[in-house]
Amino acid sequence: MVDRPASSAQAKASLLETVRAVAASFFGVRGSRAHERDLSRLNPLAVIAVGIALAALFVLGLLTVVKLVVGS
Repeated sequence: MVDRPASSAQAKASLLETVRAVAASFFGVRGSRAHERDLSRLNPLAVIAVGIALAALFVLGLLTVVKLVVGS
């Protein structure tokens, strides 16, 4: 008997797919079909970790832009 690979709906999402899903949710551009697919594939702890990391990068980016504009 030959083992079949898991279908794409059952396979766990990669780190890049998790980053894409979280980034899309930051801007609210995730479609309902993609949302349903992500619910079954994404690891909740990975989503939380990526969300915190992207939020921190966003804040650091804003601080950098403000420092460049203010000049100090």
